[in-house]
Amino acid sequence: MLVGALLAMQSLALLVLAVRLAPGRTRRAATPPHPAEITDTTVSVIVPTLNEAQRIGPCLAGLRTQPRPLLEVLIVDSGSSDGTRELVADAAAIDPRVRLLSDDPRPPDWVGKVWALEQGLRAARGEWVLGIDADVEPQPGLVAGVVAAAREAGYSVVSFAPRFAAQSAWEQLLQPALLLTLVYRGGTAGTERDPERLMANGQCFLARRDALLRHGGYAPARESFADDVTLARHLARQGERVGFLDGSRLYLVRSYRSAREMWREWGRSLDLRQATSATRQWLDVLFLIAVQGLPLPMLVLLAIGASTSTLSSTARLLAVVNGVLLGIHLLLLRPLSHSYERPGPSFWLSWITDPLAVVRIVLSTLQQRRQWRGRSYARRP
Repeated sequence: MLVGALLAMQSLALLVLAVRLAPGRTRRAATPPHPAEITDTTVSVIVPTLNEAQRIGPCLAGLRTQPRPLLEVLIVDSGSSDGTRELVADAAAIDPRVRLLSDDPRPPDWVGKVWALEQGLRAARGEWVLGIDADVEPQPGLVAGVVAAAREAGYSVVSFAPRFAAQSAWEQLLQPALLLTLVYRGGTAGTERDPERLMANGQCFLARRDALLRHGGYAPARESFADDVTLARHLARQGERVGFLDGSRLYLVRSYRSAREMWREWGRSLDLRQATSATRQWLDVLFLIAVQGLPLPMLVLLAIGASTSTLSSTARLLAVVNGVLLGIHLLLLRPLSHSYERPGPSFWLSWITDPLAVVRIVLSTLQQRRQWRGRSYARRP
């Protein structure tokens, strides 16, 4: 009976997964940098910072190379004490487009990064607002490239998936499996999707300033640790055309310093708690268990069973379904490799950490986050 129930559950989940991934065959190609200036619009870049001295150097250097439509780079600092402000001041002395701002005292119901973005939005003068994380290394032509892509596709809001750089072997073993939990829930970058399944990336998040202001700025995501997805879905529900594109040619990112930090910090926001209803969130957990958490353990158990006795026809079908599910991960590694600067051997073995990635989602769903970037937040009902 248990084998039959597992077969039914995983077969249904496989069908759902196939429907979600099918549009990826015709997805948009990676967004290219734009080699020329765009002079008929303007962009304000907002970079929230809190003790980013070890990471912000390449970000500032890359932004200073951007021509028009870049109008200004607003560094909104939340009281850094590690030399971040001095680095920004040095950059501002070279390029007057760089401005150092200090955010106002944070209200208790706002996450720090989102509050800094809101402060930047209030100071911004550009027609477009581009949120950039301090660990982003912009490539030449990024700013013009994201605006050109948004215009071409007719988006008023669009974010871009990165290319991951300088990862250790342990990170490349774990991170692709964690990343696939997002792909399995929302589909691949460059495809159209239901607003409730929309994914986004706050490392490079572009929006028309008037569209943000019309719908409350960043306030709809003020309590969210997945503020990018929360805001993107909110704006899509309000009728804005929102997209998520492949930005692997536009910028590099090195978000975490180790696999342990990745597990702790990124893993705690992968559940998308504030962007998803509780019912949908738990349905997603069950879905991920079926399509990503179970295939490898089930194939091992069925192989052990086959070595000691003859499997029933239901068990053999279960083995086929799990084999297909594992095969999907293997097939996705090829297109996924373009999102990594140097995919190594451990990247190609990342399928062995699929069960671990799903365990991380379950833990994140069960445990409400209370700390982020050294700040503590009150537990919310």
